[in-house]
Parts: sequence; structure tokens; C-alpha cells
Amino acid sequence: MLRNIAVVVVNGFLPFEFGTVCEVFGVDRSDDGLPRYDFAVVAGEPPPLRALDFTMHPSHGLERLAEADLIALPAVSDERFRPPAQPAIPALDGCAPAPAHRFPEDLLEALRRAVDRGARVLSVCSGAFILGEAGLLDDRRCTTHWRNAAELARRYPNAKVDPDVLYVDDDPVITSAGTAAGIDACLYLVRKEQGSRVANGIARRMVVPPHRDGGQAQYVVQPIAPSCDGSLRDLLEWLLAHLDQPLTVRQLAARANMSERTFARRFVTDTGTTPQRWLTGQRILLAQQLLEETDETVDAIADRAGFGNATALRHHFRIWRGTTPNAYRHLFRGDPLSLT
Repeated sequence: MLRNIAVVVVNGFLPFEFGTVCEVFGVDRSDDGLPRYDFAVVAGEPPPLRALDFTMHPSHGLERLAEADLIALPAVSDERFRPPAQPAIPALDGCAPAPAHRFPEDLLEALRRAVDRGARVLSVCSGAFILGEAGLLDDRRCTTHWRNAAELARRYPNAKVDPDVLYVDDDPVITSAGTAAGIDACLYLVRKEQGSRVANGIARRMVVPPHRDGGQAQYVVQPIAPSCDGSLRDLLEWLLAHLDQPLTVRQLAARANMSERTFARRFVTDTGTTPQRWLTGQRILLAQQLLEETDETVDAIADRAGFGNATALRHHFRIWRGTTPNAYRHLFRGDPLSLT
């Protein structure tokens, strides 16, 4: 269920990351037949809450988290989680510098209670430190911005920090890297819960790519494939129109007028993933769309999406989506307006 959304704001929140969550879930797009979420901004600490040179007075307190299906935690400024620099002259009492400001215990307890009752939590960038402080990253895969990954792992040694990916879904905890990855994680969750039509519709209104695989690398020169320039951009556009064809790296490199080695290196640099993984991901997305919007058989969809046969489609679909094509179709073939 993904209807009731709360985004938590604490002192030092970063406005852009906060805004990305608001943009995905807080805007009424029901005129396009898209869901209208019950959305609230929640004060995680006593207001007014400070960010840069302005303050915010959210209209909801922590009690609002008791009814949320999803609780989002935007990024916070470094001083909220990084220890202060070691003083040049040690303190007279020999004590180490004070730890970074802790997050309020009543907020942490509210997050734990929410997860215990079945709610999801989603962090953007350094919002993961709030989840770590609540103990919700223990024994879970997670991520944050690569710049903060070592500190997250040091501070919460039981967390399984992966600094190389865009987002991680270790249900019910979803963590994401930098700003754009936060949008990716939100749209991923929408797609998971409400299907491609809804996720694509929101992405279209936001004018952002509808999907980036969470396993793509954070270290990307141009992370969004359509922004690639020259021959590779043209190739990606061609690939999207020819996903049904059997394609090899050798063929793609030749079409891009590059050697195989140069092509593979350039592809990872510009998209954050390998050619084969990118192709499989795009084929899965096409299969999802066809399962949702057509009555074609699984065999026909497998052929149109480039998997060749239903067995191959089922194999990849289970790996990528954790379910079967038929189960996915059954879940998302209801009346679209029933999601509102």
C-alpha cells in the first residue's frame, strides 16, 4: 500500500533533497489519472526548523507518523552526523571531542514503531544517518552518498553499506545516494507498488527519466543516459526502438564506431552500468509495460521485449522483480483509477 506519505524535517535539512520527495508525492496529479497521495510534512524536532537562511514551521508533529505507509527522510547537513574536527590542543580533562549532534529519541522511536507495524522508510542521501541512529540499518544493505559512505559504515558497523549503488531496497528500508538517486528511489517504489503507468506518468510530469536501476554506479560522469552526447546517445535511442533484436556487445561497438573495449568503458562511464545489464533492464521495463497495458501472452511479450521465449523472461523477471510475469500482471491490471 502506498497512499499515506510523511516526510520528516529536522534542523539542518537540505532543501533540494526535501523538495524531491515533495515533488514525487506531494503534487496532486489526479487530473492525469495518477494517484493523489495523502501527503504531510512532519517536524522531527521542535519548530522552527532551520535550513540555510530560512526556517520552516511544519503543521504536523511526530504523531502523524503513526498512520503513514511511507516515511521519507531527506538529507541533512554534515554537522548533524559528522564528528567535529579534533582540536589542536586537547581538552584539559582529556576527553575526546563531543560526538555529532544526535537525533531526537522520540523521532527515532517513532521510526522504529512505524517499521514494526509495517510501514516503509526511505532516506535520501545523508538521511540514512537518521535510520542508522534508530538502529534500522543493522544487518541491512544500505547506501548513501559516496562521500559519506565511510562515515556511515564507521558509525553503524552492523550496517552493510554499499557505496557504489544509486539505491538499495532492503524492504522495508530503502536508502538512496545523492539528490537524483533520491528521485530514482521514489519512482522505483512507486513502480514497485503501483506499476509502470503511474511511475512513468509522474516521471513525465517531472521531466525526469522514468527509471534508473538501483545497481548503477554512483561514480558516473553523465548518469542519465539520454544526456549522453554523440554516437552513444544515438545508439541508446536506437536500442530502445530495437529491444526485440538479439544484440551483442560486438555489434553495438561496431554501430558506435568504437572498439569493444572502448565501447564498454564509455558505456559504463556514461550510463553507470554495463551494456548487457542496461539492455536487460530496459527489456524488463518494456515487459512490465506490456504486461500492464496489453492482453498479449507471456510468450508474445517475451518475443517483443527481446527475451526470445517465456522461460527466459520468467527467469530474468524473477531475478529483477522478485515475482513472475503472470503475478505482476495480476497485481497491476486493475482499473487505473482505483489507485487514486
